[in-house]
Amino acid sequence: MREGFSGTTIARIAEDAGVSEETVYKAFGNKVALVRAIRDRALAGEGPVHAERRSDRMQASAHDPRAIIRGWGVLTMEVAPKVAPVLLLVREAAASDPELARLQEEMDAARLTRMTHNARTLLKGGHLRKGIALDAAADVLWTYSSPELYELLVIRRGWSVERYGRFVADAMIAALLPS
Repeated sequence: MREGFSGTTIARIAEDAGVSEETVYKAFGNKVALVRAIRDRALAGEGPVHAERRSDRMQASAHDPRAIIRGWGVLTMEVAPKVAPVLLLVREAAASDPELARLQEEMDAARLTRMTHNARTLLKGGHLRKGIALDAAADVLWTYSSPELYELLVIRRGWSVERYGRFVADAMIAALLPS
């Protein structure tokens, strides 16, 4: 979708994929559903086990909150390069397309739900710095997982994905955990 969301047609997508338009419509229904499917695939990460399941396993087995958050930094290096461009495309198109504005709200809410889950792990483990409530911790995690931060540091400032992942983990640790 180099031409942006509105400039990309199902016909062009089908042509690029080497399939018929009917195949795309049968598989996804419309462009919004296709974008949602691309985002979902990007969030899965690499390998046979979905990134969220790997995160959940890590949270269940690791007892050191710094190790958990550093693990999230590693997952960020894997997932952000795939998912951030999709989320940024949606953000751009949402400015002029009500359907994409709803999709952006849905995707933001899903990310906040996931980050609240992650924050709850830290809270239940007694790992959060004194005075940090669940909502505040979720907001920190939501902010550091934003496509906008990826855009600023990796796309615009030219940071490596490795540097970005370390920064995200270090910033989460500094914002949430006791010194």
